[in-house]
Amino acid sequence: MRFISKHIHGDRAIWAIVALLSVFSFLPVYSASSNLVYVLGIGSVTGHLIKHVAIVLIGISIMYAVHRIPFKYFSGLSVITLPIVWLLLIYTALQENLIEGANASRWIKIPILGLSFQTSTLASVVLMVYVARYLSVNKEININFWRSLVVLWLPVMLIIGTILPANLSTAALIGILVFVLAFIGGYPKKYLLLMLGTAVLFLSLFILTAKAYPDTFPNRVDTWISRIDSFTGKGDANTNYQVERAKIAIATGGVVGKGAGKSVMKNLLPQSTSDFIYAIITEEYGIAGGLSLLFLYLLLLFRIFICVYKAYDFFGQLLIIGVGLPIIIQSLVNMGVAVSVLPVTGQPLPLISSGGTSIWMTFLALGIVQSVSAGRLAENDEKNPLAILSEAV
Repeated sequence: MRFISKHIHGDRAIWAIVALLSVFSFLPVYSASSNLVYVLGIGSVTGHLIKHVAIVLIGISIMYAVHRIPFKYFSGLSVITLPIVWLLLIYTALQENLIEGANASRWIKIPILGLSFQTSTLASVVLMVYVARYLSVNKEININFWRSLVVLWLPVMLIIGTILPANLSTAALIGILVFVLAFIGGYPKKYLLLMLGTAVLFLSLFILTAKAYPDTFPNRVDTWISRIDSFTGKGDANTNYQVERAKIAIATGGVVGKGAGKSVMKNLLPQSTSDFIYAIITEEYGIAGGLSLLFLYLLLLFRIFICVYKAYDFFGQLLIIGVGLPIIIQSLVNMGVAVSVLPVTGQPLPLISSGGTSIWMTFLALGIVQSVSAGRLAENDEKNPLAILSEAV
């Protein structure tokens, strides 16, 4: 306990929730990975579990390291890293990876680690920190729309516009969260409505262009339309396959479930270790397990709001909202897809689904939340290179 008190700072409840979710994730990932082994012939069940445990341990290390950094340093670092992230997104998009003929350029291969790096996850965190920085810096002044168009909205449009062709759900989620953060941060409502209308206009033009010139964005818009048709019950059997299997998994789980590792649908449901892992959890642990998991995410949301309330700095408050809220929204979206409340989006379940960089970026965001919660102040700020760099930017 002395070690924890000395080295672990921030909201203790958040640490506990993260630990519970991380440890629990080992069970469904171990169970559902049999789909990868026996159906797709990829690796071994034990190998997938060991890989997931290693990724989670690295993620916890990232969270611990980040929470030790005074949160005000993230302000300047976001300005420096945002152009780098945008270049990474462009590089990712230019790879032109296709899945069933559709543009799916979302990952960069990391051969040394044997992992794929989803650049949009890093872009989301960096962009939200950047927006929080802008809003906090301009809190006490009258915002000039034309200047904000260049300083705030141009970077936002570049990031989201680069992600959009390959990943509509992520681009839409980031865009919505940026508008929510701007509204909370006091950005003038008349300008916000103008930018919202502009965003809708550009999205409409993109869809029309993609439909008129399908070779430019292969099958991307058709994929979105088929997912919406599937959600409304108009899709064909192949389109509805995942949703129907998820429904069966949840329906057969009952109140207490079939038991750990006893899922039947895990071998029939694609993406059972990631996008649809909540359906497998509900099948194995029942409605009780599914609702318990939902409760933990809502408890995490409650603790995030507590951290916002206790934060003494406006930038810190916006920072918690900007990087913490997306975790909860993403978890609700994933659960909503599994129970057919939302159309298929391809969003993993934070801290539970198998993966690599998406898990690390979640831990990174939680580390930033804990940094603000800890209220850490750097020693000898005037001599600290990070402090000098942050203030200069």
